[in-house]
Amino acid sequence: MERNESPDATYARTWSNGRGEVRFFTRADGSRLRYYTVGTGPALVLMHTVRGELDYFQRVIPLLWDHYTVYALDLPGMGWSDIVPGAQYEEPQLRAAVVEFVRGLDLHNVTLSGESLGGALSLSASIDLKDRVSRVVAFNSYDYPQGGERGNWIARVIISSVRMPVLGPFFATQEPRPIFRAILQGGYVDKTRLPEDFITELLRSGRRKGYDKVARGIFRSLNGFDRARERYPRVWAPVTLVYSENDWSRPAERDRVANALADVHRITVPRTGHFSALERPDEMARILLDAA
Repeated sequence: MERNESPDATYARTWSNGRGEVRFFTRADGSRLRYYTVGTGPALVLMHTVRGELDYFQRVIPLLWDHYTVYALDLPGMGWSDIVPGAQYEEPQLRAAVVEFVRGLDLHNVTLSGESLGGALSLSASIDLKDRVSRVVAFNSYDYPQGGERGNWIARVIISSVRMPVLGPFFATQEPRPIFRAILQGGYVDKTRLPEDFITELLRSGRRKGYDKVARGIFRSLNGFDRARERYPRVWAPVTLVYSENDWSRPAERDRVANALADVHRITVPRTGHFSALERPDEMARILLDAA
């Protein structure tokens, strides 16, 4: 396991205006999760998308740091969190990391929130953190089949190829910038809202040794998030369930999630794609502030 002695903050410095701090949280097994924390007020834990990292919330966090103590997390193996050889990236393992993080920092009265994969994790982790979580705000929860493959034909070809048993490891190492950009653009209505410097950062963190195995593990685990919906009736905290009008999820899939939750308030964000934190950060921040 390759380890940086200090957490990488190179890109975070470009958008944080010198506020906050990038840190490592050391888990019981010795592996570390990178996170960024800033602000004052009740705790807000933010979890990023598939093939993402904490910098995904770069346009949202500055709108929140005067109202929340923000903890934005790199999920296991992603961003600049440690890559552990042989680690699994199924829903239970990723959820366990979030639970350990919240308990390890001894956070209480927490708002759990995230987008896509992070949205699904905020729902499922809240069950295990029952005594610590006050509310959940889930954006474009990624808990249905195919997911990113619905973005466009390029995403469909590449993601399905990465999942393949024999050729998958090869495709997982191939991330030419134009193809990578085109895949991400499948999650936007206004494609100009995808930051070029964020693409550069994702490609930089994705060049780490062993990251191809992480990427393949994540994409192959996504059906487990579909199955994890079975846990949603056990979510006790009030939930704000947010979907973009042009999210990859289908109306019946959104209804299925809402109907599984006991205390839910639904919001639809118009003219927005799957990656709302970058496309409509003002709207995400408004919803999170209203939830508080």
